[in-house]
Amino acid sequence: MEFAFTDEQQMIAETARAFFTEHATSARTRQAMAGDGIDRALWRAFCQELGLSGIGLPESAGGAGLGMVELAIVAEAAGAQVAALPMLGSLVQAGQAIAAGGSDAQRTTWLPALLSGDQIAGHLADGTLNAAGDRLTGGSRFVTHGASADLFLVTDGQRAWIVRADAPGVAVTAQTSMDQTRPMAHIVLTDAPGEALPDPAAALIAAHRAACIAIAAEALGGAQACLDRTVAYAQERVQFGRQIGSFQAYKHRLADMMIEIEQARSAVYWVACAVDEGADDAPLAIHAAKSFGADTYFRCAGDMIQLHGGIGFTWEHDAHLFFKRARSLQTMLGNGNGHREAIATMILGEAA
Repeated sequence: MEFAFTDEQQMIAETARAFFTEHATSARTRQAMAGDGIDRALWRAFCQELGLSGIGLPESAGGAGLGMVELAIVAEAAGAQVAALPMLGSLVQAGQAIAAGGSDAQRTTWLPALLSGDQIAGHLADGTLNAAGDRLTGGSRFVTHGASADLFLVTDGQRAWIVRADAPGVAVTAQTSMDQTRPMAHIVLTDAPGEALPDPAAALIAAHRAACIAIAAEALGGAQACLDRTVAYAQERVQFGRQIGSFQAYKHRLADMMIEIEQARSAVYWVACAVDEGADDAPLAIHAAKSFGADTYFRCAGDMIQLHGGIGFTWEHDAHLFFKRARSLQTMLGNGNGHREAIATMILGEAA
């Protein structure tokens, strides 16, 4: 497959990179971490001024009518700055699910508020959820930005509902998460009222594939930033009268990072293209991109800390923001081993 961005996609990439580089600064991210993990001013600017919140949604649902390639471009730019935004749960998972599997009334009611950033959604996945009609009992300890959410997309692997955060029977407890830029919450539903999505199969497929692509692209952006920042440090830091980047062992580590990142980049934009084009290998590409992207990010973030030496081990250095985000992404939507096992099963069948 030969792939290159169109002029429009290149413009989106440049706009997104410039926006996040200017506004998603380390100081603002750390300030958000001290609160609820969301840079509210950045979120409003992203949704209302930049207008990229609907980038992966169809025009019929109020979106921009673009595809997964454009969504990946934006997610990559956000990941490069470890932006403290609820984009994953609110726009990617809940937004995609409602757009694909919701009724006209549900799309009209919920999507405009999500796209404008006025409301935030979280995704609660519970495979043992007990549903008696429209009353739901269950919960999850790992709902991203759950403590800040106004509504939840609740799924049990086969069905999907919308549940308001202020509905009776909904208990929300903020968790202390490793990645403070994307905090988790423990959500418990006790006979809580839910609004079923009429086409849950479409909703679940759309939410899962978009989330895997967004996570993989975000990981790609983070890994590239780890390499770029480490290269910059290698050119500044002098030891034994030489820039440390001139030492062979150091250069080998940087080269290894670059090779891993380029493999991940191919996987990310392969899956984005495959999903947009409805290719037969799209399911396999989803597993490949998630495993390549997240695992590459984790390796590059670890190398970033080590190659920065003593300063890389201090909390004041941003290397820790990247490392903790990378570790969090590894476990979201299944770890690398699980995705690689799924690929083996697809290719080898029972022989796997």
